[in-house]
Amino acid sequence: MVTPFIIFETDHWIALNKPYGLLSIPDREGKDPSLKQILQDKYGQIFTVHRLDRNTSGIILFAKDESTHKFLSLSFEERIVQKFYVGIVNGILPEKKGTIDQPIAENTTKRGVMIIHKRGKPSVTDFEVQEEFGKYSFVRFQIHTGRTHQIRVHMQYLSHPIVCDELYGDPTPILISAIKRKFKLSKNELEERPIMNRLALHAAELHFTDPSGNKYKLEAEMPKDMRALLQQLRKWKS
Repeated sequence: MVTPFIIFETDHWIALNKPYGLLSIPDREGKDPSLKQILQDKYGQIFTVHRLDRNTSGIILFAKDESTHKFLSLSFEERIVQKFYVGIVNGILPEKKGTIDQPIAENTTKRGVMIIHKRGKPSVTDFEVQEEFGKYSFVRFQIHTGRTHQIRVHMQYLSHPIVCDELYGDPTPILISAIKRKFKLSKNELEERPIMNRLALHAAELHFTDPSGNKYKLEAEMPKDMRALLQQLRKWKS
């Protein structure tokens, strides 16, 4: 398997633009490929600094040695690293900018699902609407904590979940016919193919300092399907 797109690399760490659908690290079963395994095949020793959900694309860091791993992991824990995401959400948010400060805990009856609950850990997400399209909005997020499914849970809390979110929203794929008026299938197509059929969330930027004291502001380009959906939303904006 080809190593996914490398954004930046030094002798001590590597930043990549993780494709959606690929695990960050091996899961319990270990059947499906993960980004960490791919990197281990290429580099040998690789250390996990943080992770992204399987269907979230975007920038992710791995360390190549123990001391770098310790330094970067601590930077994430102490919230020194700035993490920015972009996502397409359902509906129009009443507030164009704000902060969601709601504790997140694991659902005790549904494994792998998170909920807003007072017994949860402190979780803080800033959001700012970038564009509005009637049925959808394009939003930029900064997360100040790193809870599992944080943005997804917080947007569900606001009643504007990320599009195509099978856990916290509506998993129904987005079709051009839902955006474009008087849409017609081409003659050789039997059914319409969705323009977006997975979680529309992307880790866009990381701002951090490495162990050598160098400051970085790294960006990961949005994947093709998210860019295509935004292009169509802009084109057919009512």
